[in-house]
Amino acid sequence: MTSVVSEINTLPSLSGGLYAFFFDVDGTLAAIEAQPDQVTIPARVRQHLQQISNLSHGALALVSGRPISQLDKLAAPLEAPAAGVHGAERRDATGQIHRHALPDTVASALHDELEQAFSQWPGAVLEAKGMAFALHFRNAPEHEQAIMQLAEQIVSRFSELTLQPGKCVVEIKPQGIDKGAAINTFMQEAPFAGRIPVFVGDDLTDEKGFLAVNALQGISVKVGEGPSEARYRLPDTNAVWQWLEQLLLQLEHDNIGKEFRL
Repeated sequence: MTSVVSEINTLPSLSGGLYAFFFDVDGTLAAIEAQPDQVTIPARVRQHLQQISNLSHGALALVSGRPISQLDKLAAPLEAPAAGVHGAERRDATGQIHRHALPDTVASALHDELEQAFSQWPGAVLEAKGMAFALHFRNAPEHEQAIMQLAEQIVSRFSELTLQPGKCVVEIKPQGIDKGAAINTFMQEAPFAGRIPVFVGDDLTDEKGFLAVNALQGISVKVGEGPSEARYRLPDTNAVWQWLEQLLLQLEHDNIGKEFRL
């Protein structure tokens, strides 16, 4: 992976263009917390997202490892198009839900096996998402090796599954599902089609999204440190919030200019 370092004031201006906006949530729109259920998106940020969506005629989507139901709660009152569980479930701009579900027998067997294993690892958290499982070890780093070994063993037994590493987590998910594929699908549909994609994310799970956006000659933005395929960088979530304010001002200015020219 490459590493491109850009400060907030060197990100390209988005003034005057037609853009489609894609945002990761944890570590991007919201600060990372010890437990997934402690994460929140500040009210001011949610308001900015709603306004950006309105000014972009709905061309804004959340692309996250969380299920869509959680994204709606975090972003409320915004209910945007969304790709949840890294794209295993996706809500398009018409509100239609598309899902890639695991066979019931596989999901049930995995859930039982993982629950039994996690009962032996204090501090580790198993997050069942229906079509995927997130294995968190942020609060139990001493169990990371055992958790990774179990995840690798499971994937080796089921050809339809793959691993998705992240920050202090590894996810077991359906093969062929990732954020890049989800963004590409959105970009073939209204209101995203014909626009320039912009994707902001922070984790290893976002790298395929960056690659997809780069291939479409879009703007990929990595939040935080570490090597990345993203072409631009913001240092942290506070910088993302600051950039959203600047972006909103640009979009409002462009909209006023269009009305004046009409």
